[in-house]
Amino acid sequence: MLRSVTAARYVEPLHTGGSVPGVVEADDLGTYVVKFTGSAQGRKALVAEVIVGELARELGLRVPELVLVRFDPSIAAGEPHQEVRDLLDASAGLNLGMDYLSGGADFTPEVAEVFPVDPGEAGRVVWLDALTVNVDRTVHSSNLMVWPTLGIAPPRLWLIDHGAALVFHHRWGASPPEKAYDFRHHALGHSAPDVRAADAELAPKVTRELLHEVVARVPEVWLTREAGFGTPDEVRNAYVGYLHARVRASHDWLPTGFPTRDELAAENAARAARTRRGRPDWLKRVPDLHGKPPAEQDWSVHLG
Repeated sequence: MLRSVTAARYVEPLHTGGSVPGVVEADDLGTYVVKFTGSAQGRKALVAEVIVGELARELGLRVPELVLVRFDPSIAAGEPHQEVRDLLDASAGLNLGMDYLSGGADFTPEVAEVFPVDPGEAGRVVWLDALTVNVDRTVHSSNLMVWPTLGIAPPRLWLIDHGAALVFHHRWGASPPEKAYDFRHHALGHSAPDVRAADAELAPKVTRELLHEVVARVPEVWLTREAGFGTPDEVRNAYVGYLHARVRASHDWLPTGFPTRDELAAENAARAARTRRGRPDWLKRVPDLHGKPPAEQDWSVHLG
């Protein structure tokens, strides 16, 4: 099972994601980013976080430690935003925390220029995402971090935020295990990911035994409301069965044919042009602030 801690101080909400996680200090003196059961994504997002994060860890990829966080909403009574307070009030009890990588840098295209990822590591990350149907690690939202960034130790790539993975569990039986998905716009697609080498290395490791170990780390309370299943054990077996069948069918879904940086830039430019053509005349004269690149930063200062 995952280690359990008790939230001692609510620090602040994070508005960068739709689930509005919060930074929390716990009784073990650790600081965690907590995803709450009361969020709009619900408990299935937390189930996905545990299964995919722990599977990644077992396969040798870097994922911040996951812990179960006992949360009492009274510690956040001073939160000024009503919507956030409502979320916290709905999340009393067991929630999921991820070790807070203080000072980490989001893996953006700008960071990628000074922090190249080798094809082997890129291939393993893409392979994991394809296996677990993680559709939320794109060039627009990588859910990857580079940490540490201050020269204390060599910077490494860390995987975060897997709540959007395992899309099959939102409609059990609707997606066959061999189904392929479009991963051409994966955040590491421009790193020439060697997914075939990753498949040869990782597929034999994803056994039924390993999957049972990983799925057993999901708290039973998050599985008791699953429609179509009688017991939490039936739900666990469904996850194990689907993922084991999917890994055995990897030749059907193995992603290949990633576009180059130039091809991605051309696709994005064409998409922006189509968007502007669809605007009314008066709006075409308004600058497209969202289409501008972020302010340039010298990431080499942080990443060496």
